[in-house]
Amino acid sequence: MSSSLISDSEKQNKLVWIWTECKEVMIASVERGWNTFIFPSESRFRDLASEWSSIALIHPLFIEGSEISNMQNQVVARLFDVCSPEDLLFIQPHEQTNDLVINFKGEWQVIPAENLVAAFQGCKRTVLAVTTNSSEAQVFLEALEQGLGGVVLKVDDIGEVFALNSYFDQQNEVRNLLSLTRATVTHVQVVGMGDRVCIDLCSLMRPGEGLLVGSFARGLFLVHSECLESNYIASRPFRVNAGPVHAYVSIPGGKTCYLSELQAGKEVVVVDRNGKQRNAIVGRVKIESRPLILVEVKENMSNEMYSILLQNAETVGLVCPCEDKSTKTVIPVTSLKVGDEVLVRVQGAARHTGIEIQEFIIER
Repeated sequence: MSSSLISDSEKQNKLVWIWTECKEVMIASVERGWNTFIFPSESRFRDLASEWSSIALIHPLFIEGSEISNMQNQVVARLFDVCSPEDLLFIQPHEQTNDLVINFKGEWQVIPAENLVAAFQGCKRTVLAVTTNSSEAQVFLEALEQGLGGVVLKVDDIGEVFALNSYFDQQNEVRNLLSLTRATVTHVQVVGMGDRVCIDLCSLMRPGEGLLVGSFARGLFLVHSECLESNYIASRPFRVNAGPVHAYVSIPGGKTCYLSELQAGKEVVVVDRNGKQRNAIVGRVKIESRPLILVEVKENMSNEMYSILLQNAETVGLVCPCEDKSTKTVIPVTSLKVGDEVLVRVQGAARHTGIEIQEFIIER
């Protein structure tokens, strides 16, 4: 499986310019570190830019024809309307200092954006796309994985500013390593039948990767994917046989949800044995009646007890601590025994609609 060639710095350094007449949008944007604003060149908009400059530290830019200039009348970018494939032919990655702002006016946006990402890779010029909502912005920022260099958010709705900020928060969250701790198996018991959930993702997982699942939100087990080969069944590197319908699973934003709540289009957090995380989209959920096995562990540092129920099958396993390259990645639940070590994610116990809260709670 090939790994990504896109560096974290390339993903992080995305520009956001704001195009608005709404003062509340301006304030919300500045509070989130977005202080470059685009205005038409008419005098009333220059007056508006001057008024806002007295309120906050902003960098006004003004559009006149195809040129975008700063307060010193220096051209810093050029605006191009794209309505047809022919329009793209005029946008070339020549070595010029001006950035480009693309206003897609046709029905097609995704493929033209991808064409621009391919054409401008390695070029010093930044290409931004005009967008009127955060969902559209995400398409431009993720085109061909690398994405365009940024977006111009043209809105008067403050909610779109919050939504785009949430998107960037999720991207930043993925770059942080999760703390996983060792736990020792204290009890393994076959318990009978139950409704278990298979989660099929729109992404492939590698050895050592899986989902954080558990009976209690305070202690989630790293349940391995079905990416490993066996003699009896083909590998399914997109699948995690996650556990019964009641179990919690980790989702973006530091939240959890019940496995029974997952459906196509929702996101979950894929984690590896080193704590590296990424978000993945659920493509399908299968709930079927299967024999279950109960696994109980004691966290090595605090002696806290956690448990999980999983399907009793050789393809279902828990990820082990990483000692060295020779250490096995996963222990099938059918081979688990008292004394084995697995990885768990320890966090706050109390939850309200998946959000961690501070309150007294006892879970057994």
